[in-house]
Parts: sequence; C-alpha cells; structure tokens
Amino acid sequence: MSFLNVATPAAIEFADLAMPLLAVSIVGTIFLVFEPLLTGLLRAAILVVKPRQTRDERRARTTLLSMLTLNRMADEADGRDPALAAELRSIAARA
Repeated sequence: MSFLNVATPAAIEFADLAMPLLAVSIVGTIFLVFEPLLTGLLRAAILVVKPRQTRDERRARTTLLSMLTLNRMADEADGRDPALAAELRSIAARA
C-alpha cells in the first residue's frame, strides 16, 4: 500500500467537510462587506411598500391619540369626579 492509497480517503473526507464550511464563510464575508449596501436596499424597499408619513399627518395622528386618551381618562373619571371628566372632555374638544 502506498501513501496515496491511505491519504486519498482522508483527503476526500476533508474536502467533503471543508466545502460547505468554505461556502458559508464566503457568504458571511460577502454579507459583512456589503452590509451597508444591503441595509440601504432593505430600507429603500420598506419605504416603497410603506412610505413615511408627512409631518402634518404625524401631527394629526398625535392630536387624535391625545384626544382619545383624554376622552378615555374622562370616561374613567366620570363616576368619581364629574367636574374633572367635564374638564377633560373640554380639553379634548379644543385639540
């Protein structure tokens, strides 16, 4: 038996184990190097699907949520303190 007959099965077994590891390391390196580009592309795709609201839309949503919160607080305080509930409702109506 020569050295090649003994080494060949071990080399084939090593190659079978090394190829997937090499492929995973190459893909990982590509993701590491191009991470900023991939992140930018992902954010651009998200903006295409769901565009950002304008400043006026965000302000209107904040106002609506404030009004709903004040009305909810007024409903909770209605049985305990009717004057406080009325005041909360008037504040909510002004917004």
